[in-house]
Amino acid sequence: MIQFNNVAKTFRRARVLDGISLDIGLGERVALIGSNGAGKTTLIRCLLGEYTYDGEVAINGLDPRGNRTAVLGNIGFVPQLPPPLKMPVGQLIDFSAALCGTDPHRIHDIAKRLGLDVEGILSRQFVRLSGGMKQKLLIAIALGREARVLVMDEPAANLDPEARKIFFDLLAERQNEATMIISSHRLDEVSSLVNRVIEMDMGKVVLDDKVADDVSLSGTLACRIVIKRFEPAFAKAIAAWRFAASDDNLVWSGHIAGPDRLRFLGMISRYTALVSDLSLVEAVN
Repeated sequence: MIQFNNVAKTFRRARVLDGISLDIGLGERVALIGSNGAGKTTLIRCLLGEYTYDGEVAINGLDPRGNRTAVLGNIGFVPQLPPPLKMPVGQLIDFSAALCGTDPHRIHDIAKRLGLDVEGILSRQFVRLSGGMKQKLLIAIALGREARVLVMDEPAANLDPEARKIFFDLLAERQNEATMIISSHRLDEVSSLVNRVIEMDMGKVVLDDKVADDVSLSGTLACRIVIKRFEPAFAKAIAAWRFAASDDNLVWSGHIAGPDRLRFLGMISRYTALVSDLSLVEAVN
């Protein structure tokens, strides 16, 4: 459904995307993770046809740059930063509903589930809403349409705890009918929803792991790593995970939260030549 073929993007001589190649199939629910500056938002913007780029991007065989209307008509998108729209909320809802041929009351209903009093803000300019109100409305607009692709860039930002729970419940209701790409700093929030994890770092994919729908990312894992020799770079990296070392600094032990296991293994993979033994065992509560 979605293809990235050797996609590269440069801003002012800085390589932000460096040869990204990915195939994301129908029904896949992808957690796109990585630190700030890893390239997640730029990759999403290329997918939406907002940036020029080297390489190829396609959604259902269509180039998002040359076929923006057709492509965006099938995408529900929540941006990381709300746009500075001066349009009144009621007009924005009606306009968005008309673009995708949906009933505006559906957007109203989802917004209300998220705890947003839509009726009380219909005449207010979108730009004058609080951060949380803007986010709830953008989510309601994205989920209020029959989109086959949902693309969300840090969608839970600015949401209160109750709204976060409801938001992920709403996504779970759509998991069998839409392909999802969810950019997030927190894998634990989306671990029960996704079936694929893609981690980016410095414009490259450093981890791509598909998870079977019947495998849970929850729980805690006890980990033991034996290394061939002491290496300061490895010691610094593993210490960041709060691992403890043996007296000779060759055996390291600690615990990994289930949602973080893929990111942890991605870090360990950088030291493959150094590691002589690794074990991960589900911890008993």
